[in-house]
Amino acid sequence: MDFIMKYTNLGRTGMKVSKLCLGTMNFGPYTDEKDAFTIMDRALEAGINFFDTANEYGEYFGKGRTGWSEEIIGRWFKQGGGRREKVIISSKVYNSMNDQNDGPHNDESLSAYKIRRHIEGSLRRLQTDHIELYQMHHIYREMTWEEGWEVFQALVNQGKAYYIGSSNFAAWHIAKAQAAAEKRNFMGLVNEQHRYSLICRFPELEVLPAAKDYGLGITVWGPLGGGLLGGNVKKPVEGGRVDRGIDRIQPHLRQSVEDYSKFCAEIGESESVVALAWLLSNPTVTAPILGPRTLEQFETSLRAIEVELSEDILKKLDEIFPGPCPGNTGMPAPEAYAW
Repeated sequence: MDFIMKYTNLGRTGMKVSKLCLGTMNFGPYTDEKDAFTIMDRALEAGINFFDTANEYGEYFGKGRTGWSEEIIGRWFKQGGGRREKVIISSKVYNSMNDQNDGPHNDESLSAYKIRRHIEGSLRRLQTDHIELYQMHHIYREMTWEEGWEVFQALVNQGKAYYIGSSNFAAWHIAKAQAAAEKRNFMGLVNEQHRYSLICRFPELEVLPAAKDYGLGITVWGPLGGGLLGGNVKKPVEGGRVDRGIDRIQPHLRQSVEDYSKFCAEIGESESVVALAWLLSNPTVTAPILGPRTLEQFETSLRAIEVELSEDILKKLDEIFPGPCPGNTGMPAPEAYAW
């Protein structure tokens, strides 16, 4: 497929990233190393310079082991050919590594103690001396921002991390984090990685407006709704989040997904491509994170860069998936639920 990749700044930084981000959660437990290498090489060829991972990736719903995905990326970097230099890597810290890296009683948490231990593990597995975007995988309410920003600022000053981001933060968490960073004359957060899709539009209420106001990029996890927007309503795919509850989908959502499937067929586009193109049509979104298990899935996703959805199509998608506050689709808080 011949096409031109699109790029944008990551939030208010001067760093340019591709409008599609390669997610590596499946690498290891569902995508073996050889296939993962092929996908990463193809991603570079397609112009994707933004890869997402996490220290825990490799252990996936009881299959595999923590750190596996970072190890695969590290061995891919080790092949040379400018691979490391061409990639902006994002990794994350919060969850348990199920080994001594956590230290006693510090499994799912954030602290200066744990962050320092875990970034060293990630750097070792990735076979690099720095991570461009180092993100908190979840909010940890017991860590004060005085402690958090002191350790993250030190990592930036040491060159081990270039930028700091968050994931799964509420808007008020972003606001508190940025207020504390400003007191330290520190840049603070530059990106929020958040769950967002046609079937999960809650971020439109407060998270997306907050990110825009504070100059954060938005990278999207779960852009296909765990596979529900990828044609897997009746046929779950191994490695997809949809395995966890397809039989328990609420009837109204099942109807919406089925209507969506029919609509995509009418306009002649695959369901996954339309879901990704819908995200790309939102100027607040930096990049959806692709989570391919196979090269074929990856190749299919690339078309989203070329597809531009018309106003009529966007309106129809709003009718099928009306958002968190029906009648006020796309409006931020408080207008969405006040008047």
